[in-house]
Amino acid sequence: MKDGIHPRYIETDVRCGCGNSFTTRSTVPELKVDICNACHPFFTGKLKFVDTAGRIEKFKSKFASAGYASLKKGKKPAAPAEQPAS
Repeated sequence: MKDGIHPRYIETDVRCGCGNSFTTRSTVPELKVDICNACHPFFTGKLKFVDTAGRIEKFKSKFASAGYASLKKGKKPAAPAEQPAS
């Protein structure tokens, strides 16, 4: 390895939004994460919505009255197929 071109690799404290913290190694002294292995649905087996800006409620209120628009339209009649000339 060349001297002076690589960043320092130091112990890092990782803090999650759920309150969990652990130590690993990185090039920065501290990391803050939103989801870790203690609160991620894949590892906990529990379904959890992470909604930081109210996007789920906004989507539900916007499309609540729409329902299934494709069912209300109905189907177009099929165009008759052309007969080959004999």
